[in-house]
Amino acid sequence: MSFLIRSVKNITKMSKYRGTNLASLSPAEVKEWIDSFDTVLTDCDGVIWVDNNPLPGAPEVINRFIANGKKLFFVTNNSTKTRPEFVEKAVKLGFNVTIDNIISTAYLAAQYLKNIGFTKTVYVIGSTGITKELDAVGIQHIGIGPDNINGSLPDTVTNFVPDPDVGAVIVGFDEHFSFVKMMKAASYLNNPDVIFIGTNTDERFPMPDRVIPGTGSIVKAVVTCAERDPIVMGKPNPHICEIIRKEYDVNPARTLMIGDRCNTDILLGKNCDFQTLLVETGIHKASDIEKYAACDDPALKAQVPDVYVAKLGDLLPYL
Repeated sequence: MSFLIRSVKNITKMSKYRGTNLASLSPAEVKEWIDSFDTVLTDCDGVIWVDNNPLPGAPEVINRFIANGKKLFFVTNNSTKTRPEFVEKAVKLGFNVTIDNIISTAYLAAQYLKNIGFTKTVYVIGSTGITKELDAVGIQHIGIGPDNINGSLPDTVTNFVPDPDVGAVIVGFDEHFSFVKMMKAASYLNNPDVIFIGTNTDERFPMPDRVIPGTGSIVKAVVTCAERDPIVMGKPNPHICEIIRKEYDVNPARTLMIGDRCNTDILLGKNCDFQTLLVETGIHKASDIEKYAACDDPALKAQVPDVYVAKLGDLLPYL
């Protein structure tokens, strides 16, 4: 049997196939597993595409899920794009999705502020993916774009005049992140009434031959100097879990979370009581799963997926 999914036993809530090598199951049993979920949540980078290239078989699997009546959502920690921009990219890469299929951290951050009746200005460390979502809900913002030392460092510090209307700081991925931005964010956050939001805490991007720092490295820098922890919108944190379970009306027991990161995607699934599937086309591999399963650390054991597969496209023969 060519179905290359293997499973590792978890210490948490047991699912029917937890601890089972799906390669040993008959096609009928594999179909039974697929029929056990009505909703599919999937990460994007490293799962269905890398950069601007779809992963082999991923569009066909996603489109088959939708055609078969599964409720499907892209759940991404990427804050650099708005939901319409994600749809544009996905459609170009062959995925049959609309804006209703997208849950992004930039969108969640803007909706969070809107829902609490926020009326002040946001200082943004991030990209236009965040500011466009803020624009969509009528929230003012500052800080976007390059901001570097002008003259000497003492001059730059002295010349910084904080905007008294700033009532929140959002930190996302920012290719222009700088000492000056870190200083300004921490200065605003010195006021305990200023809301601190991080879009996500991903450490790095899934690139094969180099390390691209992720949003988590930027958030950690601000956390260190601000001496405050943010409300984190993205996986695996409780805010996004609550949004998915309540606003999207999913049955946790019949929901599958697919991802390439044990510490975000899989942990989100565990936090929400979803079924979980790891694909090895991104950050974490079989060796990581085996290491987590064998260790004594409960936090790492909680990151062990129900099942894992070499690539998402391996599911196609069974859909």
